[in-house]
Amino acid sequence: MNITQILANELSATTAQITAAVELLDEGATVPFIARYRKEATGGLDDSQLRTLAERLQYLRELQERKATVLKSIEEQGKLTPELQAAIEAADNKTTLEDLYLPYKPKRRTKAQIARENGLQPLADLLLNTPSENPETAAQAYLGDNVPDTKAALDGARAILMEQFAEDAELIGRLREKLWAEAEIHAQVIAGKENEGEKFTDYFDHREAVRTMPSHRALAVLRGRNEGILQTTLKYQPDETPITEQSEYEQLIARHFNIDDKGRPADKWLRDTVRLAWRAKIFLSLELEAFNRLKENADTDAITVFARNLKDLLLAAPAGRLTTLGLDPGYRNGVKCAVVSDTGKLLDTVIVYLHQENNMLAALANLIKKHQVKLIAIGNGTASRETDKIAAELVKGLPEMQLHKIVVSEAGASIYSASELAAKEFPDLDVSLRGAVSIARRLQDPLAELVKIDPKSIGVGQYQHDVNQSQLAKSLDAVVEDCVNAVGVDVNTASVPLLARISGLNSTLAQNIVAYRDEHGAFDSRRQLLKVPRLGEKTYEQAAGFLRINGGKEPLDASAVHPEAYPLVARMLDDLHIKAADLIGNREKIKQIKPTQYTTEQFGLPTVMDILAELEKPGRDPRGEFQTATFAEGINEISDLKPGMILEGVVSNVANFGAFVDIGVHQDGLVHISALSNKFVSDPREVVKAGDVVKVKVVEVDAARKRIALTMRLDDEAGTSGKHSERPSETRNRHQKHSGGLKNERNNALANSAMADAFAKLKR
Repeated sequence: MNITQILANELSATTAQITAAVELLDEGATVPFIARYRKEATGGLDDSQLRTLAERLQYLRELQERKATVLKSIEEQGKLTPELQAAIEAADNKTTLEDLYLPYKPKRRTKAQIARENGLQPLADLLLNTPSENPETAAQAYLGDNVPDTKAALDGARAILMEQFAEDAELIGRLREKLWAEAEIHAQVIAGKENEGEKFTDYFDHREAVRTMPSHRALAVLRGRNEGILQTTLKYQPDETPITEQSEYEQLIARHFNIDDKGRPADKWLRDTVRLAWRAKIFLSLELEAFNRLKENADTDAITVFARNLKDLLLAAPAGRLTTLGLDPGYRNGVKCAVVSDTGKLLDTVIVYLHQENNMLAALANLIKKHQVKLIAIGNGTASRETDKIAAELVKGLPEMQLHKIVVSEAGASIYSASELAAKEFPDLDVSLRGAVSIARRLQDPLAELVKIDPKSIGVGQYQHDVNQSQLAKSLDAVVEDCVNAVGVDVNTASVPLLARISGLNSTLAQNIVAYRDEHGAFDSRRQLLKVPRLGEKTYEQAAGFLRINGGKEPLDASAVHPEAYPLVARMLDDLHIKAADLIGNREKIKQIKPTQYTTEQFGLPTVMDILAELEKPGRDPRGEFQTATFAEGINEISDLKPGMILEGVVSNVANFGAFVDIGVHQDGLVHISALSNKFVSDPREVVKAGDVVKVKVVEVDAARKRIALTMRLDDEAGTSGKHSERPSETRNRHQKHSGGLKNERNNALANSAMADAFAKLKR
């Protein structure tokens, strides 16, 4: 198996690109490093392609190792033929390989094996190859101590043939794909579970093609099955089909083994054997495989949605380095308030109470004036709307402060508050106040703060607790790594969690960097990083380009230009007769540089162009410009909404079936995929992404059920949005807050299930 060629075909790349990328990965280079600083070697493969390559490379290498194991096992049994070896070596996936290995795989004693031990293999072969033989008569010749009568003999022969049918790799492969292409999944409520499983009402009698079932519906049905509410089966023929009628699948098996009904003595016995093989053995195995395949596909789809939303959230534009007041709303325990400086340092804290409005206004106004606060970040949990009203009064009452208030997602803030990291950072600060600090900081710089939280706790996924957790963690970690390295970090201010995500670094090295920084003061050059314990040349190569040092000895250290390219920049400076400080940011001087004059074997045109772009805008932030929605006055609760209203909101989450939009009430509304645009939309992310500010029209409101249907087609009439037949996967109820441990799991499970049946009754 030529892994390089396979990867080249799958990624539409050349073998040279794949070879170079594989060599770099094997040498320990990270995806962000390869994508940015080894473009010449890989022909410009981006981080997404490299992630796919790395994943497929691992799969194909595992497949190759498994092939070697299988070949050795069969050879030791003395059953390896040239034809079988060729088939095994040609297998391009693990399923096909295991199909080929199944007849030779060591297994517990089966009825077929016992029958063979009793000498019944010749009888099975005789009846299969010579249907003109009478089964009863033929069986007489095989009676003995272990085979007392003809029934035992024929049962043994049948067991042998059924196992033979079920272990034919070519046949099983055809049956598997036919079943996947044609079968329907049928979900039904288990009798007596109707009330208990009310949230799964839409699936009490649901049929759908398994091959095209969307991930959110598949995960909802599978959850219903796991909770003991639904029973699921795979239907491969109409329900009214007589049980005696041979299915297309049985016909396929019969044809494969030249079994036909020509009135010969053994024909009926062989047809019955085929029926039993299919219904009692093959179908049950393939049905299980189909459900596993459905789950795997749904997991992949859901994880992809989660990863994309997380990327949009992490790369949301930062509000910037402005002193910020973070408010973590609450009724009983008060509103927790924390002021952080423009660098994220905690300056002051206080707890105020909504029922003491005058005291609250006075206390917050004092904090704002004392610390010259410019931004107010309000968590979107319980009491957020009431807190937002108070903030609005502060903005209006203190015009000289030029305040701005923004409601931000507090998902995961409580998890950070109770974490070991927060305890180390604020050992003497009450846990509840740590959440207010996190809320303030995530407005200043979402990426820098959110990396401190387990990505799974940020809450931008669908059915995140139902999918493969290791696969989810791996995917989300890759997203965080790519985002952090795309932006880069200031090595003199970055936290340990942020540094740990930099290419080539880990938690230990990140801690060593911070410890060195605390002991020796700020780094004044990238080369000084080599003095950090356990940070060697290889790590330095991987990390240096993503670490920024502002105001250091070398101006280029504040840019994304890699130190290995400094000699190249020095040539440019010599030719222009200027210093680095005079070139950086000087567009006119940079325009005088002809890129082709500086290409070398090591630095090709792509890298030279990257260097010039970085020199023009050093340390440029790839994130967009900060923007915030202006929520409508007087719209505070879901009951204030009326069909036909046009409002501004912020996209809080994107799923395969549409987008959730925060319009300033405690419940996000859903814009169904069919209502995102006047044009056909196959993927909602073609139109919107998390964090986008959009205008929407209210289509329908169900205050009792906390359901809001929206449309981005502003010429739609109320009640005429797209067909809202999909079942959203995750609630966006603003009253539900993350909390630790079992409570967090329970809240998320309730949230997911609540949205599983959301908008089921919304009409076109």
